[in-house]
Amino acid sequence: MSREDRPVALITGASRGIGRAIALELARGGFDLAANATSWNAAQRESGLAEVEDRVMELGAAFEPVPGDLAELADHDRIVAATLNRFGRIDLLVNNAGIAPQPRVDIMEMPPESYDRVMAVNARGTFFLTQRIVRSMLEAIDRGSAMNPVVIFISSVSAVASSVNRAEYCISKAAISRMAQLFADRLAAHGIRVYEIRPGIIRTEMTAPVRETYDRRIAEGLIPQQRWGEPEDIAKVVAQLAGDSLAYATGIVLEISGGMNIRRL
Repeated sequence: MSREDRPVALITGASRGIGRAIALELARGGFDLAANATSWNAAQRESGLAEVEDRVMELGAAFEPVPGDLAELADHDRIVAATLNRFGRIDLLVNNAGIAPQPRVDIMEMPPESYDRVMAVNARGTFFLTQRIVRSMLEAIDRGSAMNPVVIFISSVSAVASSVNRAEYCISKAAISRMAQLFADRLAAHGIRVYEIRPGIIRTEMTAPVRETYDRRIAEGLIPQQRWGEPEDIAKVVAQLAGDSLAYATGIVLEISGGMNIRRL
């Protein structure tokens, strides 16, 4: 496959956790990558985007770091421009970036500053970056240069499950879930497929502060498959959706949660 024939993915929140795993899985699958995180330090190769770059390039994929804060809409044009300048188009957008409230507090104590920050990144930033990138996808379709365009939103079981000590996070993920439906509806006629992946309890830095709590709850039966999810569990689903395995299924939700979706007595 020549470099011009390789599809291009832009992944937000790609420096660690689920985003990092998605980057590596897509690189294995033949994608070139633009990877977003809030910061980029080329000299720090042990972690962050630089570490991901080294791993991706070992897999034979091209890599373009596109740092920027999703909450800052002024960063969006720079993120997209850097990707298009390097690769010429974006075939796959993976909306993975998200933040949790710090600290977790009861809904009755949640300050407006925490609500505003979580919503600015998880919901508002994701919406307007998607809008901007979809416009470039539509332009590529008009030029005849698009390659199987797909948009994937990474939401959470928190979109439908209540956690009263992180209400702003739940609200933001519910917004992402509705966002995926709206974009799927709007873009179906243009041949752009849109999916929502809804992870369960995934072992990442975000869940590290509550690891003991979830270890206990998993042992008590919270998850039918009786284990933590791993970032690679989500990455493999992204890779499947990026192909044509579910080409006639835009707008669907795939919950990857070890069976938490099962209603049990």
